Amino acid sequence: MAKKKTAVQDSKSIMIDVLLEFIRDKNIDNATLTGVLEDVFRSMIRKKYHSDSNYNVIVNVNKGDIQIFRDRVVVEDGEVEDESTQIPLSEALKIDEDFAPGDEVSEAVDIKEFGRRLVLSAKQLLTQRIKDLEKSNVYETYKAQLHQIIIGEVYQIWRNEILVMHNGNELILPKEHQIPKDKYNKGDTIKALIVDVKMKNSSPYIVISRTSPIFLERLMEQEVPEILDGLITIKSIVREPGERAKVAVESYDDRIDPVGSCVGMKGSRIHGIVKELRNENIDVINYSSNPQLFVERALTPAKASYSIIDEKNRQISVYFKPDQISLAIGKGGINIKLASKLTGYTIDVFREPDPNEEDVDLDEFKDEIEEWIIETFKEVGFDTAKSLLNLSVEEIHRRTELDKDLIRQVLEILEAEFEEDNSEQLNEEDFEN
Repeated sequence: MAKKKTAVQDSKSIMIDVLLEFIRDKNIDNATLTGVLEDVFRSMIRKKYHSDSNYNVIVNVNKGDIQIFRDRVVVEDGEVEDESTQIPLSEALKIDEDFAPGDEVSEAVDIKEFGRRLVLSAKQLLTQRIKDLEKSNVYETYKAQLHQIIIGEVYQIWRNEILVMHNGNELILPKEHQIPKDKYNKGDTIKALIVDVKMKNSSPYIVISRTSPIFLERLMEQEVPEILDGLITIKSIVREPGERAKVAVESYDDRIDPVGSCVGMKGSRIHGIVKELRNENIDVINYSSNPQLFVERALTPAKASYSIIDEKNRQISVYFKPDQISLAIGKGGINIKLASKLTGYTIDVFREPDPNEEDVDLDEFKDEIEEWIIETFKEVGFDTAKSLLNLSVEEIHRRTELDKDLIRQVLEILEAEFEEDNSEQLNEEDFEN
């Protein structure tokens, strides 16, 4: 069965020019654009002719050509049952005198035949498809940049979030991802980490963060070439944004000091990061597979005397000289909390016993303090009176979860014991004098 094609029409109609002008500046590859345009025109064909199975749409984006051809089978005059798929012989002969019944005619369709309403409908559909493609491109672009740093511009400041413009796209910095000390004005440059990319209400929703530990990790990669080159590995990072952070680092090359390399000469490398994080104190710690040593290092800037580990319960008791206790705990308990997160161990801080200092075993107070209370203290490492008296009510409550008023009553009993001892010692000295 022969198949012949009629002469190609000039498809650069006003409608085509409008469509091409609309898409010309869109950042869409030709293959995708060709598929979209073909789908749009096939939709237009189906609306007019109810089927597009015998239509061919040829798109040449580079030349700006869009052509539509309709295939119909030649039948004898008077035998046409479907004008969309069949053409009478008399009409076919006008196209080419060689046509005969059974031949297939492929003829160009003038786009003007679709009418103004269908053309406008096609334009609206194309507009929507292009917008969907742009949204998809934005989503894929930022999905590929997940956990990478971007630098944008503050566009709008709201109560619970900041809108940031980046390459013409809107990014969201929620309140919970802002460092408490962050203060921005419209137009300010802002550096943050992409932490979430998803579609929300059919539009890309990109969340950025300045509080994520990974943000600090990326900043360190930028400042410390040895990390980016793999000579130094960041084992773990924990943060209290804007206040303090702890970073455990390790090097497999004995010639490289991981802590020194991260801090830099006179703090040159870490200083820029601290400034970016609103003067957040950053403790860079040498990682160790020895949990006791790692925990003691994690409690920096305090210097531990020694520690006792309970591996089964992943708990460590660390002992310090009196002047190191407050450093180990930190303001509001932040230092010990971060050290615990960094190492994965529950850490209890104790004052190092003074061999020259008198102390009393808690069991000596069973006539004044109920035994279950004493046992509760002993379970968390409080065996003597001084071990309790050296800590605050809040710290004892945190470790034992006992009622604060009950703790105060116990401390009063213990303090009274030492006051009596001091009084007796004074009376003996008076007697000797």
